[in-house]
Amino acid sequence: MTLFIREARTEREIREFIEYPLFLYRDDPLYSPQLTRDLVPHFTDKNPFFRHAEARYFLAYRDGKIVGRIASIINHLHNQYHSDHTGFFGFYESINDQAVADALLCAVEADLRMRGMQIIRGPVSFSTNEECGLLVEGFEYPSMLMTPYNKRYYDSLMKNAGYTKTKDLYAFLHDVKDALPEKVLRVAAIAEKRGIIAKQLDKKHFLDAMRSFRIVYNAAWAGNWCFVPITEEELEYDAARLKPLIRPDVMAIAFHNGEAVGFCGMVPDFNIVLRRMHGKTNPWTLLKALFTLPTVKDLRLLLLGIRPEYRNKGVDGILFREAFKGVKGGGYKRVEFSWILEDNIATIRLAEMAGSRRWKIFRIYEKPIAESGQLA
Repeated sequence: MTLFIREARTEREIREFIEYPLFLYRDDPLYSPQLTRDLVPHFTDKNPFFRHAEARYFLAYRDGKIVGRIASIINHLHNQYHSDHTGFFGFYESINDQAVADALLCAVEADLRMRGMQIIRGPVSFSTNEECGLLVEGFEYPSMLMTPYNKRYYDSLMKNAGYTKTKDLYAFLHDVKDALPEKVLRVAAIAEKRGIIAKQLDKKHFLDAMRSFRIVYNAAWAGNWCFVPITEEELEYDAARLKPLIRPDVMAIAFHNGEAVGFCGMVPDFNIVLRRMHGKTNPWTLLKALFTLPTVKDLRLLLLGIRPEYRNKGVDGILFREAFKGVKGGGYKRVEFSWILEDNIATIRLAEMAGSRRWKIFRIYEKPIAESGQLA
């Protein structure tokens, strides 16, 4: 059986690249496909990520059928920020076949090597500001919004291809109680004594709130592993994509002397709706979505940041206290804190302080790019 790799270039091929997971996971009830309608423009120059990055997409074929996909990504902003020559792979999916995995990964390695990269890292889709990592623990649960879900065999395929773990990302699950832990309330009181206040997000001023988040996020995460700052263009683009998902009463901004110093943002886990829509947008799937929406009772803590000079001053506590009002008012039952770097001890302790437990692990791999090897 002949296996070959071809770069997806045409609109039709890019769409086949996007839609391949719908075939691969067609019988998996835990898979939550994004809507094809929303994904297609994300792969075009409408996505401001491509102002400072480039990507190529490869499909694996066997006997005329697609059996895998992968993207080769160079994020020039990342390499400028970290002063390195790292390329990325992303959007990896394939059947359980080492030959297919090796061919896809070799295609990206050759492409990145040709363009001067020295290390390949992934999966990131498209950057660490988006979905990244492979699920390696927690397969018995469906993914929450914008977190990875993949086949169990992917970890073995990566290891057998010579890739090693570079970082694990943790997801913690919090079962909502009637009240926050007493320790959180004490920490919030400390912040108030220091003149720090927190307010729920006002959706009428959503873009302004997101600009505050960008300032906080870029300052708070600046020293983190693989961090890439969010640009103003990316902020506006992501804000437009996120706005339909936003519930302002579960998002909070902390201020001190009128300046934003912390941000906490949760989004409802609409994956339960996406699982009913199967990636399609038509009257029937929209009707399914309408009837499924009232069953959404989980949240994902997607955005959290505190400016470095305000850490250990109770900002986290006052943010949680304010956002918790919306959590209880909305009748939500669970909150996932994700993702958290495995060596970010302070945030792990914060999740544990809130009464959470680790329930999933996502893994990012890397490999030096050798001088030998060619595109399949």
